Amino acid sequence: MKTIGVLGGMSWESTAHYYRVLNEGVRDRVGGLHSAPIVLHSVDFAPIAELQTADDWETAANILGGAARGLASAGAEFLVIATNTMHIVAPQIGAAAGIPVLHIADPTADAALAAGIGAVGLLGTRFTMEKGFYRERLEERGLTVLVPGDADRDTVHRIIYDELVLGVVSEASRELYRGVMRRMVERGAEGIILGCTEITMLVGAADASVPLLDTTELHAAAAVERLLS
Repeated sequence: MKTIGVLGGMSWESTAHYYRVLNEGVRDRVGGLHSAPIVLHSVDFAPIAELQTADDWETAANILGGAARGLASAGAEFLVIATNTMHIVAPQIGAAAGIPVLHIADPTADAALAAGIGAVGLLGTRFTMEKGFYRERLEERGLTVLVPGDADRDTVHRIIYDELVLGVVSEASRELYRGVMRRMVERGAEGIILGCTEITMLVGAADASVPLLDTTELHAAAAVERLLS
């Protein structure tokens, strides 16, 4: 099996989920006592979050690129960036590491297209919903991408940073997300992308009338496929 390099800690709540899903995927595919060969660099999220807010993506790219080089030096053969938002600097991270990056939007697009979904609603941090790096990659695959209205974007972003990355899951916030998803469906979304790796902590299939595309699960499953190929 290949060795996966996981660039995590953004947040550690979702990185822990990645670790479990990666190992469960290898166990289910290979059997016995097998588990996933992983090297992990878990960063301190607070400085990264401050750089996001300051729109200083270059400094963030330099920090994560250095971590990615360390993963490559430790034997990683490809990289999983365990966060949707920081794929904004995925090209810089991959260049710094010198090994391929498995982009989180690609298995997500694959899953949408395989399900016959043409129009998707995108939930995530404000950076993911508003900047083109993620939406344009999906659109290149032929998907129509809808994002929530401005007030709903504020709600989605606030709950991620004020609650989910801290491990806080509330029924009140779940109901708010249900409303956001319902309004996107009313605008034509045939599926909803949970485009932040923490959102799966809050909502699941029962919370929407259309399929939910869990980027964490899809990304991890694609990584298992690659490490076994």
